[in-house]
Amino acid sequence: PLEIGFDAPLLIDGDAVWTAGEIVSVDPGDPERVICRAGRAGADEADLALATAESAQARWASTPAVERVAVLRRAAALMRERRWSLAAHEVFEAGKPWAEADADVCEAIDYLEYYGRHALRLAHGAEVEQAPGEANRYAYAARGVGVAITPWNFPLAIPTGMVAGPLAAGNAMVLKPAEQAPGMSYELVNLLLEAGLPPGVLAYLPGVGEEVGRYLVEHPAVSFVNFTGSRAVALDIVERASVHRDGQGQVKRIVAEMGGKNAIIVDDDADVDVAVPAVVTSAFGYAGQKCSACSRLIVLDAVFDETLDRLVGAARLLRIGHARDMATQVPPLIDEDALRRLHEYREVAGSEGEVVLARDDVPDGGYYVGPTVVVTEPGSRVSRDEIFGPLLTVHRVPDFDAAIEVANAGEYGLTGGVFSRSPTRIRRAAEALRVGNLYVNRPITGAVVGRQPFGGLRLSGVGSKAGGPDYLLQVVEPRVISENTIRQGFAPLDE
Repeated sequence: PLEIGFDAPLLIDGDAVWTAGEIVSVDPGDPERVICRAGRAGADEADLALATAESAQARWASTPAVERVAVLRRAAALMRERRWSLAAHEVFEAGKPWAEADADVCEAIDYLEYYGRHALRLAHGAEVEQAPGEANRYAYAARGVGVAITPWNFPLAIPTGMVAGPLAAGNAMVLKPAEQAPGMSYELVNLLLEAGLPPGVLAYLPGVGEEVGRYLVEHPAVSFVNFTGSRAVALDIVERASVHRDGQGQVKRIVAEMGGKNAIIVDDDADVDVAVPAVVTSAFGYAGQKCSACSRLIVLDAVFDETLDRLVGAARLLRIGHARDMATQVPPLIDEDALRRLHEYREVAGSEGEVVLARDDVPDGGYYVGPTVVVTEPGSRVSRDEIFGPLLTVHRVPDFDAAIEVANAGEYGLTGGVFSRSPTRIRRAAEALRVGNLYVNRPITGAVVGRQPFGGLRLSGVGSKAGGPDYLLQVVEPRVISENTIRQGFAPLDE
């Protein structure tokens, strides 16, 4: 059962470490309800966690891959047993409606199993050419100690993926969760320890990003950083990690997903009955708080009026409420800062275009804001900035080429969508849209591990695909061993 108001001390070498400061998470639908009081790590705790991870990593890397993967599989089994309590935790700490929360737990299970299977493949190395008289072997080795700096909007799935992959490959990890949802990561670390993960291999280090997050990124013991969050923070991490510091034995690898400003194109021959529900789901599901959410709708002139009318009508019917209500479709935003930003952008929208929907029929007491739809020009501020909430800009364009041009405008390249019945235009979109994940005639959210490997390009990420066949290559080092097999004599076999 879900415990409300629990304590989550730091976990270093499997032991609870209490701190003077704390990070408090609350229910965004009822901010008076405290969900978790987590520790607040600083430099001293970071040093201890990294030193412990360094000493444990070599033993973990030398553990046979099949044994490492067995830990992940046991963790997946535990998640299945606790599926509903884990989902309930997300409902209250992250404000995720039940269906979204359950999907997040299922995605976490998928990550554990998918990365486990790929770690077993990596353990066999890669195929290289051979020649008479020599034996060549291509192997993969763990990079060392990594740091995962995780977001709040997928509070179990993304942290699970960001630590499970590196752990499966033999690395040690320090997990720094988002301040808004530290309790979910505490459950994750305890679950992995229960599944048999050696205590020193994974540390739980909640804290403020500007304090412990930056310290971890700059620390010479860190070999790589996995990050999901805002573009500004990601670029700061890249800059800080690029500086070589005394005692640092390698160039740090950064794996970063940095958000997006995602567009859906509705072609003039699209089935509007299919397009509108998918746009509504993509734009307003989880109150638009997904990096993959649709925030720009680009509609060809011939179907613009019909599409807009149906879109506004559908958005008026969405149920706004607390995530615990099974009927809720638009839950609260994550915190007061997010609420303030949305209200500011609503004001900007009114000055930059025609606001055709701005729902204010929201519950009292939480961080609620209703769906907003604004018809505006592609160059407007609300069509450029990543807003991370239920605000959708709509653009009228004369033809499909113009739609492609508008969709590609800006600096992001995460997800995109197109609704069309024309195979020619679908192929054109696939070739021309500069996004990491393109969805055709379906919503642009809800990527499934192994089925739609997820990750952006341009300023949406470094190009790695979470839940994809090459993700683990980011956290290993390839090595080649070449042996001359034409030798004189044989030494006795070692006992």
